[in-house]
Amino acid sequence: MYKVPSSQLINKCDDSIFDFNTTDEIIACKELIGQERAQKAMNFGLSIKRKGYNIYVSGINGSGRSSYSVSLAEKLSGSMNIPSDWCYVYNFKKPNKPKVLKLKSGNGAVFKKELENFIFKLRLDIPKIFNSKEYEERKNDIYDTYKSKIDEVVNELNLNAVDYNFQFTLAEDGLIPIPMSLHHLKKIEEISSELNAEIQKTMRKIRTVETQLVNRIKQLDGKVAFDLVDIYIKILLDRFKGNCDVVSFLDEVEDDIVKNYKEFLNKDDTNISLINGFMKRYEVNLFIDNNHINGAPVIKDVNPTYYNLLGKVEYVSEMGVLKTDHTKIKAGSIHESNGGFLILNAKSLLDNYKAWEGLKRALMSETITVENIDENNNVAEIIKPQPIPLDLKIIIIGDDDTYQLLCKYDDDFGKLFKIKADFNYEMDRTKENIKKVSIFVANQCKEKGLNSFDKGAVAKIIDCSSRLVESKYKLSCCFNDLLEILYEAEAVAKLDNKCVVTQKHVEDAIKEKQNRENQYEEIIKELILKGSILIETKGSVVGQINGLSVIESGKYLFGRPNKITVSTFVGKEGVINIEREVEQSGNIYDKGVYIIIGYLGGKYAQKRPLSLNASITLEQSYDYIDGDSASSTELYALLSSLSGLPIKQAIAVTGSVNQKGIIQPIGGVNEKIEGYYDLCKSKGFSGNEGVIIPSQNINNLMLKDEIIEAVDRNIFAIYAVNNIDEGIEILTGVKAGTKDEKGNYPLGTVHYLVQKKMENYALSNKDYE
Repeated sequence: MYKVPSSQLINKCDDSIFDFNTTDEIIACKELIGQERAQKAMNFGLSIKRKGYNIYVSGINGSGRSSYSVSLAEKLSGSMNIPSDWCYVYNFKKPNKPKVLKLKSGNGAVFKKELENFIFKLRLDIPKIFNSKEYEERKNDIYDTYKSKIDEVVNELNLNAVDYNFQFTLAEDGLIPIPMSLHHLKKIEEISSELNAEIQKTMRKIRTVETQLVNRIKQLDGKVAFDLVDIYIKILLDRFKGNCDVVSFLDEVEDDIVKNYKEFLNKDDTNISLINGFMKRYEVNLFIDNNHINGAPVIKDVNPTYYNLLGKVEYVSEMGVLKTDHTKIKAGSIHESNGGFLILNAKSLLDNYKAWEGLKRALMSETITVENIDENNNVAEIIKPQPIPLDLKIIIIGDDDTYQLLCKYDDDFGKLFKIKADFNYEMDRTKENIKKVSIFVANQCKEKGLNSFDKGAVAKIIDCSSRLVESKYKLSCCFNDLLEILYEAEAVAKLDNKCVVTQKHVEDAIKEKQNRENQYEEIIKELILKGSILIETKGSVVGQINGLSVIESGKYLFGRPNKITVSTFVGKEGVINIEREVEQSGNIYDKGVYIIIGYLGGKYAQKRPLSLNASITLEQSYDYIDGDSASSTELYALLSSLSGLPIKQAIAVTGSVNQKGIIQPIGGVNEKIEGYYDLCKSKGFSGNEGVIIPSQNINNLMLKDEIIEAVDRNIFAIYAVNNIDEGIEILTGVKAGTKDEKGNYPLGTVHYLVQKKMENYALSNKDYE
C-alpha cells in the first residue's frame, strides 16, 4: 500500500528549461517529431525500386503521417526525372484500339499543337492547290492526251466503217453511227456482224483509255496531295525523328491523308479550323502532360473512386446512341502520378472496392489499362486503349486495424505492400523532444498567423501532451489535438486583449473546451446529488463499494462513480454476475468475473469445495458495459459481504485483478480520479475521501492542480496498491491476514472471516444434501 504524495500526481514541465521568452524567438524549422522508426521505414521503402515495395503508413489521425508522407515524397521527387508525356492517337489499322505515344516531357503539348497546325494548313492548302491554275493545266494536259488516244481509236473505227457507208462519233451514251447519205439510213439495221464486232472492240479500247485516264488523274491527285503533305510532314518528322513510334504514326497519317485527300476539299471556310467528324482521327489526345511539373509528380487522391483513380472512356450521345473515340480517353490519378508517387487513404480506397481491385491489377501487371466498368447497353462502340507501362510508388495511409485485416484477408496485399511504416502515438518525454514540441508551437504560430506563446504557455502545452497519452514520461504524437489547444488558447488571449498567449490562457481554453462538452457529465452529477442515482461518499456498508468507470461523450472523456453491490448466501452456483446474465456485458468484463471465481477457489477452496452463491451487479447501470477495470472493485465488495466487514464509502476503487490477487493497471485513471473528486467536492469533503488505483498507474497520473492542492491539504487521498490484500485493508481498516504453516489465517483478519464463512456455507450445503 502506498499513499501517493502530491509530487507524484503530475510531472509539470519547468519552463526554466526553455531558452526563450516567447515563441517569436524560436528559429522555425519543419521536423517530424518522435517518429524515427517510421521515418526510417519510409525512407527504406522509397529507396527500393522493385515490384511490390509499396508502402502502408499506419498510425492514428493527427500523428503527422499524411503530411509527412506528402512532404517526403515531394522532397524525393525534386531529385527525380520528370516523367514522359503520353498521348493517345487514332489507330488507322484497328480503330477500336487507340495507340499510345510516349514523348519527352513537354513534347506532348508540342506534338499536339504541331499536328493541329499541320491539319489546319492542309485544310486550307489542299482545296487551294486543287483549284489552282497549275493543277487545272496539268489535269487538262492529261485529258488532252487521253482525248487524242480516244480520237485515234474512233478514227480507226471510222476507217473500217467507210466500207459500210457509215461513220461514228463518240457521245456520252457511247458510239453513235451516222449514215454517209440518206439512202443509207434504211440500212442501219443491216450493219454486218463484222462491223458490230469492230464497234465492240472499239468500245473496249475506249473504256481502257478512260480507265487509264481516271487512274492517271488519281495519280496526279495523289502526287499533288502527296507533294503538299510531304512538305509539311517532313517538318514534323524532323522534329520528332528520335521517336520511332511518333515517326511511324506520322507515316500512317501521311498515307491516310493522301488516300483521303477529298475529305479536305471542304468549300465551307467557316469550318476550316474545326476538327470534327472524319478529321477527328488526326486529333491528338494529350493524355498526360508533365510540362508543368519539376521532378516526379506527387498526387494525393482524396476521393479514389474507380474512374478518379484508373481513368475512363467518356461517351457522347448521337441519335440516342453513345459513341466515343480516342479523344474521349481520360486519365485517372494513377496516370497523373505515373513516374512518381500516389498517396491514398486506406478507408476511402477500400470503400471503393472496384477501385482497390483495379489498383491491384495495375500493380501486379505493371501496366495501366483504361477500361470502363458496367458499360451502358446503348454504347455503339467500345474502344480498348493500349495500356501504359506503370512505374509508380503507392503510399496508402490508414490505421493498424485495417493493415491487419488486409494482411489476413487479402492475399495480394502482402505481395504489393511489403513495407509498413508505423507512426507511433507517443514519444519519450525527453528534453530534446520537449524542445521539438516548442519548435512545433513556434512553427504553427508563424504558419497559421497565431500570436506568440510565452514559455509558460508552452510548458502547459507540454503537460497537456503528456495528459493526452496518460503518462508522465511520454508526449503525444497526435499534434492535431495540440493544434486545437493552440487555436483556442490564442482566441482566449485575443478576447483578453493580449498579444502574447500565457499559461493562464491555455488553462482557460482547456476549461472552456470542457465546459462546452461536459453537459452529460453535469447531468449525471446532478442526478447523483439529487439522489436519483444512489452513490454514497460517507459511512461504511457491507457488500457495497464505489467503482469508477470512464464514459466517452464524443471526444470528451469523464469519470463516473458506479455503486457495486454484492449479496452472498448458501448455495453451489458460485458467483453470478447480473450484467452477464442479462447479456449487458462484454467478453472482457465476463472474463473479469471468472477471474474472481479463480481467486476464490485458489484462496479458500483448497481443502473443500467452493460452496456459495454470490450475486454481483452495477446498480442503476442500464447500458452495455465491457472492460475488466471493475474486477478488483467487485472482489473487494465480495470479500466484504463474506467477511461481514463494512467498506468505507468515501473511497472509490479502480483496477483489474488476476487470479493470484495481483492488481493490474487500467486506462482512464486521470478521468476516473477527477470524476470522483468532483463528486466529493460537490457533496462536501469529510476528509476521508480518496481513490484506490493500481500502483502501476502512478506513471499515468497527470492530474489537475486542484486535486494536487486537495492532497496537500489532506482532504483527498490517492492510494496505490499492488494486490487485493493492500486494498481491502484500506477499505475496511482490518488486516488482510497471511496463512500460517497449517493454512489458517490469523483470528479476526479479513481472510479469516471469509474462510470461516466459506466453511459454514460448505457445512450448510452438506446438511441439505
